[in-house]
Amino acid sequence: MIGRAAILVAALLLGGSWTVTATPNLWEWRLPAWVPPPALQRPLSVAEVELGRWLFHDTRLSRDGSMSCATCHEQARAFTVNRATMPGVDGSPGVKNPMSLVNLAWAPVLTWANPALRQLESQALIPIFSDHPVELGMSGREAEIFARLEADPRYPPMFAAAFPEREGAMTLETLTRALAAFQRAIAAFDSPYDRYRWGGQRNAISASARRGERLFFGERLECYHCHGGFLFSDNVMHQNLIAPEIGFHDTGVARDGGIGEQTGNAAELGSFRTPSLRNIAITAPYMHDGSMATLDEVIRHYERGGRQRGPHTSPLLAGFRLTPQERRDLIAFLESLTDQKVTADPRFSDPFKE
Repeated sequence: MIGRAAILVAALLLGGSWTVTATPNLWEWRLPAWVPPPALQRPLSVAEVELGRWLFHDTRLSRDGSMSCATCHEQARAFTVNRATMPGVDGSPGVKNPMSLVNLAWAPVLTWANPALRQLESQALIPIFSDHPVELGMSGREAEIFARLEADPRYPPMFAAAFPEREGAMTLETLTRALAAFQRAIAAFDSPYDRYRWGGQRNAISASARRGERLFFGERLECYHCHGGFLFSDNVMHQNLIAPEIGFHDTGVARDGGIGEQTGNAAELGSFRTPSLRNIAITAPYMHDGSMATLDEVIRHYERGGRQRGPHTSPLLAGFRLTPQERRDLIAFLESLTDQKVTADPRFSDPFKE
């Protein structure tokens, strides 16, 4: 029998872009055949994902023990939160709407407006230690984090199981690797639309949703240009692609912010990453600032061609007119993209409530 270490070495020799579902100790993706495997640098282990699940829901990663990663990313809402922004532990206001964490294993870039942030391990440091804005508020308190974790008898064996090559060391490296593994493991491709379009179940969605599908993929509305593919986004990377597809767009929501703040390019001010539309019915409010409460409000925004148009607003925002029935049909289609299984999958739930 080939040992786990040999499997990892083989993965590295092959370039690190492969997915295993049947090997013991490796994460089982449970992907339908039509979903291309994610392009990972290394395979995920069950132990890493499980450790990450505990850390993700542990309020001891925050200054006063009042918040965890799950505070802003609730499983029942496809790992978002029903607020425009979330204040940090000190009450300071949040800046952007928390994005969904579902299907991040296929995301080549992270967050709304930082094109350089591409690794979940690096991103995990931001909510824990950021000062602008303050989120979990642990800047300068690294030793306190690990003192808290070491005091819990559950964590040492979990770190040891997840990182035998590190002899179970509790460090920022192993902590962020576990959090990243958990987030990558969250996948959802079993919506009614999936069953209709790729599963051959004709009655999986309503006649209204089928009419909405034709609107969505038609040239009149232009939705699919930015929200196409199996992720319903133009940000995607998987094993079958040579290079990632990356999309940031000015959709007439704001004239400032966006990736222009990172790149220094004034033409990119107001451009934000295209989010996936999967699970969109349960991830309100919408847009980078959480300024739109309903799907109807979002559709009306695009109908009028945006609210803050500038010289670099996407030319696809030409505006259009919908009848009341067409608007209902489009919403029915968007609602059919929700995978309810991910909202209750025990592999992603809060272990402190079990």
